[in-house]
Amino acid sequence: MNKQVQLQNDIALWLRLVVRMTLVAVALMWPAGTWRWWEAWVLVGLWAVFGIVMTHYLLRHDPALLAERMKLVPLHKEQKVWDKVIMLLFFIAGIGLYLIPGFDVVRYEWSEPLPVWMKVLAMLVHLPSFVFLGWVMRENTYLSQVVKIDKERGHHVITTGPYALVRHPMYTVVIVLLFAVPVALGSRFALILAVFLTLLLIIRTYLEDRTLHAELKGYPEYAKQTQYRLIPGIW
Repeated sequence: MNKQVQLQNDIALWLRLVVRMTLVAVALMWPAGTWRWWEAWVLVGLWAVFGIVMTHYLLRHDPALLAERMKLVPLHKEQKVWDKVIMLLFFIAGIGLYLIPGFDVVRYEWSEPLPVWMKVLAMLVHLPSFVFLGWVMRENTYLSQVVKIDKERGHHVITTGPYALVRHPMYTVVIVLLFAVPVALGSRFALILAVFLTLLLIIRTYLEDRTLHAELKGYPEYAKQTQYRLIPGIW
C-alpha cells in the first residue's frame, strides 16, 4: 500500500471517530433539550479521549483491528443468523441507552436523578475500564464486532493477557460500562436497558463460546485451561 492510499485510509478512520463521537453527543443532548448538561459532556470527553488514544495506537500497531472496530453497524455477510438478531437488538437498545437519560433526568424528570457521588464514581469507573479495554485490544487482533472465524487473517486462539483470566474479557468490561454510562448520567430508567443489554451479551457469550468450540482449532483445549467465560470463579 502506497503512502497516499495509507493516508486516505487513516483520514477515513479518524473521520469515523469524529462521526461516532458527534452522534454520541447528539444522542445525549437532543433528548435533554439543552447543551448545559455537565454529566453528558464529561462522558463524551471520556469516550473521546479513549477513542483518540486507541485510534492513534491501533493505526500504528493494528490498523486491521481498528478498521473492524470502527464499523458503525455490527453486521457482516459471514455472520451467524442468531448473531445478526442479537446484534440488531443490541444496536437498537444501545442507542436507547444514550437517548433515554436526557428525557429521564433533564427534559421530563421522570425519575429522581442519582446522587452526585454515584455519578462521579461511575465516571471514574470508566478509567480502569478503558485501560482494560486497551489491554484486550492489544492482546487480541481478532476482536471482530461479529461472531466469525477470521480465516483470512489466520485466526487462532488467544490465551495471553486478560484471556488467561476469562475467555471473553471484552464482554466483561463492556457489561461494566453498560451500567457505568446510565449511572454517570444519573438515569434510573436507563438502568433497565442496561440490564436488557447485559442479558443479550450473556446469551451471545454462550452462543459464541459454543461456536468457537466447534469451529476454532485449539479452543476446546483453551476452554479446559481457562474455565470461566466472564467472571473468574462464577461463570
